[in-house]
Amino acid sequence: MSDGSEAKVCTLNTPVKHTNRLDRPVDMAGDHIVGPPNAPITLVEYGSYACPHCRAANERITEVREQLGDRLRYVFRHRPLTDNVLAQSAAELVEATQSETQFWDAHVTLMTRSHDLTEDDLRIVAESLGMTQLDTDTREQLNANAKRRVEQDVQSAYASGVEFTPTFFINGRRYDGPWDESSFIDAMLGSLGHRVRSAALSFARWAPSTGLLLLLATVLAIVLTNSPLGSDYAAFWHIDFSIGLAQHGFSMPLLDWINDALLTVFFLVVGLEIKREFTIGHLASRRAAALPVAAAIGGMLIPALLFAAIIPNGPWTLGWGVPMATDTAFAVAIIAMLGPRVPVELRIFLTAAAIVDDIGAIIVVAVFYSGELHYVYLGAALIITVGLILLNKWGIYRMSPYLLLGAVLWACVHASGLHATLAGVILAALIPTRPPPHYKTLAMQADTILGAEAQHHGEQYRHGPSAAALEALDAIHNRLESPADRLLRGVAPRSSYIVLPLFALANAGVQLNFTTGLQNGHDLLALAIVAGLVIGKPLGFISAAYLAVRSGLAHKSSAYSWRQLFGAGALAGIGFTMSLFIASQAFPQTADFAIAKLAVFCASILSSVIGIILLWRTYTAKTESS
Repeated sequence: MSDGSEAKVCTLNTPVKHTNRLDRPVDMAGDHIVGPPNAPITLVEYGSYACPHCRAANERITEVREQLGDRLRYVFRHRPLTDNVLAQSAAELVEATQSETQFWDAHVTLMTRSHDLTEDDLRIVAESLGMTQLDTDTREQLNANAKRRVEQDVQSAYASGVEFTPTFFINGRRYDGPWDESSFIDAMLGSLGHRVRSAALSFARWAPSTGLLLLLATVLAIVLTNSPLGSDYAAFWHIDFSIGLAQHGFSMPLLDWINDALLTVFFLVVGLEIKREFTIGHLASRRAAALPVAAAIGGMLIPALLFAAIIPNGPWTLGWGVPMATDTAFAVAIIAMLGPRVPVELRIFLTAAAIVDDIGAIIVVAVFYSGELHYVYLGAALIITVGLILLNKWGIYRMSPYLLLGAVLWACVHASGLHATLAGVILAALIPTRPPPHYKTLAMQADTILGAEAQHHGEQYRHGPSAAALEALDAIHNRLESPADRLLRGVAPRSSYIVLPLFALANAGVQLNFTTGLQNGHDLLALAIVAGLVIGKPLGFISAAYLAVRSGLAHKSSAYSWRQLFGAGALAGIGFTMSLFIASQAFPQTADFAIAKLAVFCASILSSVIGIILLWRTYTAKTESS
């Protein structure tokens, strides 16, 4: 790259599908291929002759082909840059060739002749191919075939999820790693590290993966609890674990470390997501936020009132918070698995409503499920909070001071009697955001640094860039994201794939003995929880949304019907994570908590089934009518 404008030309200005699989299999008759047809490794590139990054990557591909020899076949497909007139002309020019030899000669010439694609490049290639000597009819026929061939590649790029050039696929799977020779070869030869990383990334990119992992952890907990190992399994979570120095520190059972410490990470992620939604997300404007906010409030209020109406005064009255919560991971996973049966607008609506529901759950936990207050530690927590506010106000964007104070804040909040997970919410609110960066300026700066390093005759590239260059590049990388966004990107996967499954393993184990609980008078408690989640959630959801629309406070998108909205409300009845968490605080007695867990499980399963049926049948009826 020579200036900042080139940093963005390789990004395509057209919508693409979100996939990491090659859409069209390699066709020996239709694709341009170098290498034996039975080679075990196939590398497909979507590129453009006007893209400087494709030119740079072309050198690496040549090196890889020399090393792998007959083990590799290389396929080039066109994806001309949409904002470059010469890009389309170059692609059609090489497609007008009359043999594979001519194609690859023209391909190499355009990739290597000059730094920037010019009219002179096209003229010289056309002359070398003898295009200028053809009669008009032949040339027009070749051009028509070439245009059709390029368009086929463009459609294949769209279906394969290509967002920029070059994009590579190795044996049908998109390669997102570095473009240097050793990284390419490592990926192609399938080293253990690369296979593990690819499998993990593929699973994480699959939308229902979080919900599926949570479900597997839940099933495992139930199986172990009801197996001969049940007593040992329960005792394991109550083993004391201490952390600290000398006589100062914390000593808690493993269960409390998970529910009070690890779950703080989950609340931190929730807080960061809430912050993002209210700043740049779907809740940033009043008009956009009104409908999901109203639906979420109704979906919290009606279940709580229904629970309170069923349960008489006594030790269970504090459990009204249990049916209020929605498990975002499970709800979004089901929405994702339903695919096109759920309009995109409805997915956005349900996600935004779940965010508001999380806010309500946090407030409920803070106000109603905290213990006896210890004002010395509470005062210390307030002082630390002031310190975090000052760091934010002073424009300190390093993460380390926030994380250090956050750890101390957690300890003080835990000792104060408030629920320790609130420390995660406070920390999320005070981690700073920054104005969006000027990408062109940063790209120019990075280009200048790399260009200066390249002037040292390759010495830096053999032994690594200089320390000063690395520090400057680190500063540019850090500026690309605000601290809040960077922390969310780093912590959210750990919350989804480590914290929540551990929470399920520790809390979801319940003995499947229905008669014991009912004989001990727990039928009313189970009924209140099930009714709140299965009936109260969708009823509160739809009624509050309808009132908001009728009063003019909100607008419902025409992309989904009221019946589909009711189906989304039914899915909001999947309580699970937050419902189990609140139940653990509301019901200290083991028997009460056990029946509450069982009720939450049954209600969540029933709600998911009802929601799936409603959304599925609505889509089927709509399809048949159209």
